[in-house]
Amino acid sequence: MAKYKRRPKVKRYRRSFYSRGMRIRKIVGIVVLVAVVLAAAWFAAPHVLDWATHTWYTVVKDRDLEAESASRAAASSQAAASAAASEAASSAASEPEEDVFDGKAIVSGRWAELDTADLTDDDTLRTTAQQLKAQGVEYAVLTLKDAAGNIYYASQAAAAAGGIVADPLDAGHIAAILREEKLIPVAQLAAFKDPISPRTDPSMAIHYNGSALWLDARKNGNPWLNPYSTAAVEYVGDLVEEVQQLGFEQVVLTNVQFPKLSKKQDYGTTNGVSRADQLKADIAALQDRFSGKVTLWFRYTLDQCKNSSVALDVPALTLGVQNLLVTSDAAMDADALQALETAATDAGVENLTVHAADRFETDRVSG
Repeated sequence: MAKYKRRPKVKRYRRSFYSRGMRIRKIVGIVVLVAVVLAAAWFAAPHVLDWATHTWYTVVKDRDLEAESASRAAASSQAAASAAASEAASSAASEPEEDVFDGKAIVSGRWAELDTADLTDDDTLRTTAQQLKAQGVEYAVLTLKDAAGNIYYASQAAAAAGGIVADPLDAGHIAAILREEKLIPVAQLAAFKDPISPRTDPSMAIHYNGSALWLDARKNGNPWLNPYSTAAVEYVGDLVEEVQQLGFEQVVLTNVQFPKLSKKQDYGTTNGVSRADQLKADIAALQDRFSGKVTLWFRYTLDQCKNSSVALDVPALTLGVQNLLVTSDAAMDADALQALETAATDAGVENLTVHAADRFETDRVSG
């Protein structure tokens, strides 16, 4: 038999062969995979921890985390609000209180009447006001309508047209400067003694024989406004309202009275009301109209306050005046002043100002 030669065994190895580029790509891929896994773990970790924590406390510890969270939030909000309120209160306490000027207030103190020489320019007025304030003056009085019928500001009332002076004052500007200097501006207005307005509007005048204007006994004669005339009383009130709007929240009315009695005077329909009662009604109407808006003063002489007169028929203290300004040419001693204050209190006067030769001051005589 033929013999065959044994072939040598060939060993085979399972082996992969990689190039250098393939190795680099493999390493980069592994690094990227690891980075993705780590990033996923990073983002997922808080949620996993929250879930685990929530599960631990709610399942194992049996606690209501939502209620506790709401309670903490409410407490935090309340603490913040309290801190804000405390800070606001502290800030308010540290700020100085604003000095509010009340032009209607009645205070004890001196009065002074301004002269036109004090009104030539702002600097002169301001200097005068400062000097008066330094002397203890609280009220600065400016006559804006006098007993001659002259009106010293640009009134818009129809009946005032004939009485406005050629160069009227800028009363509102004057009042503003007085207020800046802490003086109370006071306007003084003559009421029924007025020889000009009755000619402008005769319906408000005292008449003679029904149609003609009654003239007083002075030289050339002057008409008067009629205290029985509702229109005349309203006209006086309109002037008060005008000066209030200009900044004068205190007003002194003079000549709230009748002229000397004469048989030739025709007051129209009086319904049997006496002269004294008519003045009481006029004063009450004006006080009611301006209650809470204007501090209204009525000016009478000391003699008119103590005795009956042809102008009033009764003492002025009995007319129902709330705020009374009394004038006297002579000085008043302590006893005379005390007697006047007592009589004013008994008559229901709330506030008294005395303008005598030695004083021009306000005294509170009742609560």
